[in-house]
Amino acid sequence: MRWPPPKFSTHTAIRWEKAMAEIDPIQALLAIGVAIAFAVVVFLLINPYTSGAKKTEKRINTVSQGPRISAPRGAAAEQASARKKAVADTLKDLEARQKSAEKVDMRVRLQRAGLDVTMKTYWISSVIAGIGTAIVALISFPSAPLAAPIVGFVGAFGLPRWYVARATKVRQTKFLKEFANAIDVIVRGIKSGLPLNECLAIIARESPEPICSEIRIVVEEQRVGIPMSECLDRLMQRVPLPEVKFFAVVVAIQQKSGGNLSEALGNLSGVLRDRIRLQMKVKAMSAEAKASAGVLASLPPIVAVLVYLTSPNYISMLWTTKNGQFLLLLSAFWMFCGVMVMRKMINFKF
Repeated sequence: MRWPPPKFSTHTAIRWEKAMAEIDPIQALLAIGVAIAFAVVVFLLINPYTSGAKKTEKRINTVSQGPRISAPRGAAAEQASARKKAVADTLKDLEARQKSAEKVDMRVRLQRAGLDVTMKTYWISSVIAGIGTAIVALISFPSAPLAAPIVGFVGAFGLPRWYVARATKVRQTKFLKEFANAIDVIVRGIKSGLPLNECLAIIARESPEPICSEIRIVVEEQRVGIPMSECLDRLMQRVPLPEVKFFAVVVAIQQKSGGNLSEALGNLSGVLRDRIRLQMKVKAMSAEAKASAGVLASLPPIVAVLVYLTSPNYISMLWTTKNGQFLLLLSAFWMFCGVMVMRKMINFKF
């Protein structure tokens, strides 16, 4: 026996329409903004405990300090203990410098992206992008005046930052592809009797961009009297990659505690090539998931555009009425949450 579907009474429908009509879109937007801010604060509070950052930091401290054993005997044991202490001090020093350099301003971000522009030029470009996107939104949606300032704000502050982040990622990818070859040049140069400074000068002359320009800055800084450790710290700030940090750690440990630099850099080169090989493998395996996420994220806007082209009067109620504007803002909020979740699921950090 089939039961008939439930029917809403006319009184209930009228009450629902009145309740939706009384909702102010500005208040709804503020409520959504407060909800987003609350969600961000909660995420920042629980992320260190869920991502394993605390466990990683505890593990690094345990390994760097080493086991507590009795006083070593003999010259070899004392030398090994001093070497371990020097390595631990170097790692702690580099970690402290890296934490102090985590907060960077826009000038450093432009330098990381390889963009030779001033801050004045950047802000002028941001204003032009904001005005341009606001004009496009005003022409595209004349019946929704609230869309123009929102889109203009996003265009002024979001679009330039997205371009800088994209340029930084492309530049770091190019740097990483040639970094292992540059380390091999240093290894061969040291084995043939050349000092580290001369090997870096060879890389600055013969390697492709962007690694040649970055190493050239290191060579020029060292020529004016800046210590190698500080030069490598500045290199890590310009190119914040784990591979560059590994290189700085190896060189700093060798300078403080001695050792075979060519062997250490040779092992580092092999590790970097294995990391690149693993990254390529993971990207190939996650390509299907990324394609599915792209289709799911782009499907609602594409359907909305197609419906607008076929039946503009039908979908225009979303931005011409208060109920439609509220539902549109709510849908945009949940779409943003879904895109962020999918982005978190398909992105892998190494």
